[in-house]
Amino acid sequence: MQAIQRQIAEDLKVQPPFKDIAALEAEVARRITFIQCCLHNARLKTLVLGISGGVDSLTAGLMAQRAVEQLREQTGDQAYRFIAVRLPYGVQHDEVDATAAVDFINPDERQTVNIGPAVKALAAEVSAFDGKPPATVDFVLGNTKARMRMVAQYTIAGATGGLVIGTDHAAEAVMGFFTKFGDGSCDLAPLSGLVKNQVRAIARHFGAPESLVEKVPTADLEDLEPGKPDEASHGVTYAEIDAFLHGEPVSDEAFNIIRSTYEKTHHKREMPFAP
Repeated sequence: MQAIQRQIAEDLKVQPPFKDIAALEAEVARRITFIQCCLHNARLKTLVLGISGGVDSLTAGLMAQRAVEQLREQTGDQAYRFIAVRLPYGVQHDEVDATAAVDFINPDERQTVNIGPAVKALAAEVSAFDGKPPATVDFVLGNTKARMRMVAQYTIAGATGGLVIGTDHAAEAVMGFFTKFGDGSCDLAPLSGLVKNQVRAIARHFGAPESLVEKVPTADLEDLEPGKPDEASHGVTYAEIDAFLHGEPVSDEAFNIIRSTYEKTHHKREMPFAP
């Protein structure tokens, strides 16, 4: 079991647990430098990120804002900026948390794009939905929402000359818990290799409110189950996923769920199939 855990962790470039606060701070600094290098290499000065109200986008947003602030201070170029984007589908059920996350980040610029009209207009034109059970339509449209959010972010990035930040991390990557060509698409993913408790630790290090740091994670994509916890979809807890990725003992049931989910979602972590 441990050999399989080690191989998966190696494939996902999982970072070891933070030994102490100095290790955490060093990792944050490394990732902020990574963000800055991505801008430099692309010869661009704007970062764009959708803020959902969850700890992942909160943490990525905090690092993005810190990255551009440092660049402005180091270069004297005030053109560097971070745009935080709210992307509700109508009225988000946890709008209070999303607003609190943006407020805490205090980004250079805020924008809001309601994806509701676009998703509904597309759904109305898709004849393949005819006769399908409501649950099937709801699930498929959940992925459409994620893809529409990424379309909106890339539209803003195109208009402002920027890069789109993704929020994928190791605990989601191992479960394939992202929408292919939706939130799985981005220009840079500064949380890659971190497990969930490390993402929370970084947010807490920035002083984020505990209500946001420990908020129950939810993709919130399904109308029939608003706010459905990620762990209900996984069948295992994030604590078990984190332990698995860090080579710690987990139950046989958790091991089998994580391994089988990793294997069947392999295609989501790869480029499109080619001959």
